[in-house]
Amino acid sequence: MQSSRGTYGQVSDQPRPRKNRRIALLGASAVILLVVVVAIAIAVSHDHHSPDSSSSAPSTSVKSIQAICQPTDYKVTCENSLTSVAGSNTTNPNDLVKLAFQVTVDRIHDAANHSSVLQSLKHDPRTAQALENCNELMEYAVDDLKESIEKLGGFDLSKLDKLVEDLNVWLSASITYQETCLDGFENTTGDAGESMRKAMKTGMELSSNALAIVGGLSNILGDMNLSFLNRRLLSEEGSEFPSWVSLGRRRLLSADANGTDPDVVVAKDGTGQYETINDALAAVPKNGNKTFVVYIKEGVYKEYVQINRSMTNVMFIGDGPTKTKITGNKNFIDGTPTFKTATVAVVGDGFIAKDIGFENSAGPEKHQAVALRVQSDMSVFYNCQMDGYQDTLYAHTNRQFYRDCVISGTVDFIFGNSPVVFQNCKIVVRKPLDNQQNTITAQGRKDRREPTALILHNCTIVADPEYYPVRKKLPTYLGRPWKEYSRTFVMQSQIDDLVRPEGWQPWFGDFALNTCFYAEFDNRGPGAGVTGRVKWRGVKTISWEHAQKFTVEHFIQGTRWLPVTNVPYIPGLLPVSSYRPDDF
Repeated sequence: MQSSRGTYGQVSDQPRPRKNRRIALLGASAVILLVVVVAIAIAVSHDHHSPDSSSSAPSTSVKSIQAICQPTDYKVTCENSLTSVAGSNTTNPNDLVKLAFQVTVDRIHDAANHSSVLQSLKHDPRTAQALENCNELMEYAVDDLKESIEKLGGFDLSKLDKLVEDLNVWLSASITYQETCLDGFENTTGDAGESMRKAMKTGMELSSNALAIVGGLSNILGDMNLSFLNRRLLSEEGSEFPSWVSLGRRRLLSADANGTDPDVVVAKDGTGQYETINDALAAVPKNGNKTFVVYIKEGVYKEYVQINRSMTNVMFIGDGPTKTKITGNKNFIDGTPTFKTATVAVVGDGFIAKDIGFENSAGPEKHQAVALRVQSDMSVFYNCQMDGYQDTLYAHTNRQFYRDCVISGTVDFIFGNSPVVFQNCKIVVRKPLDNQQNTITAQGRKDRREPTALILHNCTIVADPEYYPVRKKLPTYLGRPWKEYSRTFVMQSQIDDLVRPEGWQPWFGDFALNTCFYAEFDNRGPGAGVTGRVKWRGVKTISWEHAQKFTVEHFIQGTRWLPVTNVPYIPGLLPVSSYRPDDF
């Protein structure tokens, strides 16, 4: 069985645009760090001028750097990298903040340059593609950091409580892109992969450090008695909608396709402006704040579609998840890197799809074959269908919400490292190859501070009719840990008898069994009993209060951005059931 995720495809074929919302978020991250450094500078300055200070004491700059680096996992990397560029005379907090960002950018750029140098070491097509893709990923990872440096200052500190979780999401995405670069070297020949890993080591450590610093801000700022941190993070008044939400979007989501006034119409029979989806996407304005609606009429569209980074606030509306279908068959076995096998790839933020089907028809024998890949922040899929076998849905990065969708597959068919909630969805397990075992999820959390997880809430897990007769012979598991801190929750869901009593399957050996976080809460059905579950340290029993943290409202801040879309959602947990699955 192929257990690798394969390699990463090109993120976009267009230059990365500047985006005001994202600049604001990551610019604010610099301001948050500025507040921290100011606090540190005050404390350090007090120590430096106290009567007990000696001439041999560390300089103000060194002490400030040490304080900034205190919450990080890679303190030596943090301190050495900042000290090397700050020098002993740099005490201005603003300068230190800029240097903290810039040194991370520089190290990631060094890794990108190393990727170009390594082109001479490529030994096979997969290695060549992995090296090429790493260049794209490095640029993607540093763009926001560079823009945050340019946008230092000018932000209202009283509103930073609404941005802390956003910053964690974006920093997590940056870490994931770098990790995906390295994933691309699995199943390649030669030593290019190991050389790239060494080149990326410092950049990845600095990125992790940034996540640690932002993650510790609440405690640091709380000590400064800043009252705004006592309010719930990311709370937002009902009338205070994100700038990318338009009245048209709200109206469209509450209506059938025939009742909408789309910007463009796609129809295979020639009754629209375009006969292909890609032709229609050429009309999408770059970096638009207004929703751009693409109505795709009933039909099977055999094309590969990418909503690029510049295509923000795009909405696809079809005639139904089994009537309007986008299909392809690219796959890993035939030589395409896993990431590039996606029939549809969604990169631009604020994407919404309704009544659409996404398919990869390659079949189980072709192993990794993605139907839908998503890295669009605050994206929504409503009444959609994703069909494939291995790796059907790649929820790669950033906040995503799936409601009333059908997702089918075999091995790791819901995978990625997004903060994502699947609610009221039907998870259909298909018949795998005779030498395979089904795993529904493979979550890719690399750093323990990343705010990411796969959340299945009030879903139904069932066997496809073809698989049902052999479900005992070819077992199904809820998931397996793809990365060290893999995190998956199955809550208040119906689990049929196809799921093995053990529940969870190892990736290989004892990898991540102690560091993963897998939990089941208040589930029902003959497959929901937990007495036979594996006894890994990473398989947890959680309380109602703990489970509540992983709901739409708290985990993806859904009450902040979902109400205006008119997509139905359950903000928190349902009333706890008195049902006892182990009674079966």
